[in-house]
Amino acid sequence: MKTSHGANIFELSRKYGFEIEDIRDFSSNINPLGTSEKALTYLKDNLELVSTYPDPEYFDLKNSISNYTDSNVDDIFLGSGTTQLLIEYINYINPKRAMILSPCYSEYEVELKKINSHIFHYKLSEELEFKIDIEDLVNQLKENKIELLVFANPNNPTGTILSRSEIETILNDTDTNLLIDETYVEFTNTAQYSSIPLTKKYENLFVVRGVSKFFAAPGIRLGYGITSSLKTKEYFNSNSMLWSINIFADLMGQVMFSDREYLLKVFEFISSQRQSMISQLSKCEALKVYSSQGNFVLCKILKEVTAYELREHLLKKALVIRDCSNFAGLTKNHFRFCILKEKDNDKLIREIVDYLK
Repeated sequence: MKTSHGANIFELSRKYGFEIEDIRDFSSNINPLGTSEKALTYLKDNLELVSTYPDPEYFDLKNSISNYTDSNVDDIFLGSGTTQLLIEYINYINPKRAMILSPCYSEYEVELKKINSHIFHYKLSEELEFKIDIEDLVNQLKENKIELLVFANPNNPTGTILSRSEIETILNDTDTNLLIDETYVEFTNTAQYSSIPLTKKYENLFVVRGVSKFFAAPGIRLGYGITSSLKTKEYFNSNSMLWSINIFADLMGQVMFSDREYLLKVFEFISSQRQSMISQLSKCEALKVYSSQGNFVLCKILKEVTAYELREHLLKKALVIRDCSNFAGLTKNHFRFCILKEKDNDKLIREIVDYLK
């Protein structure tokens, strides 16, 4: 099973005899409301541009991102998804000593190992509900002479988050370069948690985002990074590939970031459903449910049932959750689910509670 980016629903369909459309994948973390209709309509109305090269400067796309994030156009770099930008920045810094959170998204460690970086793990304590102690983190960064700190905000899979002021404390109190993955930040209050405004002030900060999760558009492979560092910008400009973003991603991106009605609809739906699901599952005595600022929730089973066993049971119902036992710092009892449509969410809650009775 491929689980790093959600379940392989085609394999599940073959194994269990389900129709693909009947499978509810709670492991992929993609916004269930789908992508912006305005962006799709704009794409459909301009399909003939498939025969046209994109603007090599991506002027309209970058301006759309700039207006959306309140960042400088010249500070924006485009990539084929956030992973490409993460890899490029890691290679640029080429840290001998790097730090990641534990648990966290596995790709950070994979890329750091490729450049033989000495990786330090900042362990998130389950006793503190996986929240970060900023003072302790700053001390560890300085004591271990960390050159690069890589983390997602909110963190996957714990859903914990650092405020902008906490991140600024790290920037002020250390010389560490920060690579912040904001894949999930749009599901929460960006005015409080996004670090993009700090890029105008701190050159040792690189923030990446994409459109796979919040905008439900993983297929167009569009990511962007933001930094004010002149040296970093020179590196990216000298190593960038002409027409790295295809015409479909260019067209959709020009519209989706300005679709205010869509942005508000997604944010309000996820926020409401997240609160409701956490509240309902917290009543189950067999579960520990952690607070989350992402579009996913981490849970721990408190009885003699493993996350694997729960997952196997739910698969028979065409419901797919994420067994988190292979995350460093988590156990065989931890699992994660994302937020889908209300009817599907209600079904998942019923099935989990009934199985754990």
